[in-house]
Amino acid sequence: MGLHKIVKILAWIFGLAGIATYIMILVKGDKAIDAERLAGDVSAVSPIYAVAWIIFVLLLAFLIFFVLKGIAAGNVKKTLLSLGIFVVIAIIGYAMASGSTEGLPDNAGEPLTETTSKWVGAGLNTFYILAVLAVASMVFSGFNKVKNR
Repeated sequence: MGLHKIVKILAWIFGLAGIATYIMILVKGDKAIDAERLAGDVSAVSPIYAVAWIIFVLLLAFLIFFVLKGIAAGNVKKTLLSLGIFVVIAIIGYAMASGSTEGLPDNAGEPLTETTSKWVGAGLNTFYILAVLAVASMVFSGFNKVKNR
């Protein structure tokens, strides 16, 4: 049996399990689930969490397996070079981040820590750098196409 068939069967099994747990939650009702939750009982929603975690772990396992398989089958040098460039861009983004926390509450209303603010700024800076590089590469590619005609 091919890997495609196994994945397809697993998808059907987990899809049906998800539908069954969803129907169980719908039948029980929101008010009953809230009342149970306030009493400390989460048994009504724990099956759907279990299915979600199993699917999450399996997806991560498949993702890691196929990424490593693809890297091994392809050009490892080019992949590692691209990964290195990304890490350098992320380091530049982190170095550019200020870490200022003035007047920035988090979701709970607590003030942000300097470390959290620095990491958020690093993520944004990295995104901006990558976005500028993507736009520049598209413009450069379009310019070369027009030039070569």
